[in-house]
Amino acid sequence: MADLYLKALEAERKSLWAACRLKGLPKGTPERLRIEELDHLLAEHKAKKAAPAAK
Repeated sequence: MADLYLKALEAERKSLWAACRLKGLPKGTPERLRIEELDHLLAEHKAKKAAPAAK
């Protein structure tokens, strides 16, 4: 079954990253901070998903 939460996070990150590249936004802008937050959430979700499989 598709992991909709993961797909939503990845889609939002991809969209924000494209906007940042297009506008040339520097680090520290709200968009770039959100990308960092999304990276953290993605890592947590993937670790949580992989943990039960390791048992």
